[in-house]
Amino acid sequence: MSTTRATAGRTVLALRDGRAVEWPETVVGEEPLEIRCAPPGEPAGRVSVTMRTPGNDFELAVGFLLAEGIIPGPEAVRAARYCVDVEEQRFNVVTVDSAVPVELAGRRRELPVSASCGVCGTSSIEDLEARCQPVGEGPSVAAELLLELPDRLRARQELFDRTGGIHAAGLFAAGGELLALREDIGRHNAVDKLLGWAALSGRWPLDSAVLVVSGRVSFEIVQKAAVGRIPVVVAVSAPSNLAVDTAERLGMTLVAFVRNGRGNVYAGPGRVVTAARSGA
Repeated sequence: MSTTRATAGRTVLALRDGRAVEWPETVVGEEPLEIRCAPPGEPAGRVSVTMRTPGNDFELAVGFLLAEGIIPGPEAVRAARYCVDVEEQRFNVVTVDSAVPVELAGRRRELPVSASCGVCGTSSIEDLEARCQPVGEGPSVAAELLLELPDRLRARQELFDRTGGIHAAGLFAAGGELLALREDIGRHNAVDKLLGWAALSGRWPLDSAVLVVSGRVSFEIVQKAAVGRIPVVVAVSAPSNLAVDTAERLGMTLVAFVRNGRGNVYAGPGRVVTAARSGA
């Protein structure tokens, strides 16, 4: 990720040991991204405005449109481009050209989506769930490896090291190899960027990958993983009850509160390989 606009320098008043001194700091970038979609032979229509950390914008736009079901799959993506009709904000507006007709009416999010909530503004959660079929069998993963993955993710978070204020999502192979990592001020944006990466690089579907997220896991994270056919989701923090219910319904493995060598398997324990299991 380019850090040209992903971070910004600021001078802060640092309070240290009863003293106040001016200190240079680096803060994470946050700017709006307008996502447009252009069906064949038609002008581009605005789909959403989301607050994001600049960088990997084409991946974000493509991943968002896939996750929302606006484009049916990677094969429908002809191109992604910055718009030239808005010179002042040209790098904050991305158009994705679709190779197939798409229905935009009723699918637009007219209000900006915050960096912490990707589902806000949709007509219903049920509409999102209806598009996600149960995932495939997927790989079996050693419990010890699952507990290590958040630390492996953290070790590669370059923007977090600089700012201390950004989320990350990573895709890992079942053997622990890091496939791709994206950072963003929004957890859902980081996942969308990974979906876009997979779609644009020919890695779709992700049916043998493990998704690791640096924060809590909500319904939207599980839903986006399901769209990408990701069978295993690992999170550093807590899951919501809807995230657990959705993972169970879609046949996914959900492991959360993974920190300090410990974690809880909330759904799909069959993919987790352990030496032994015992009761509480």
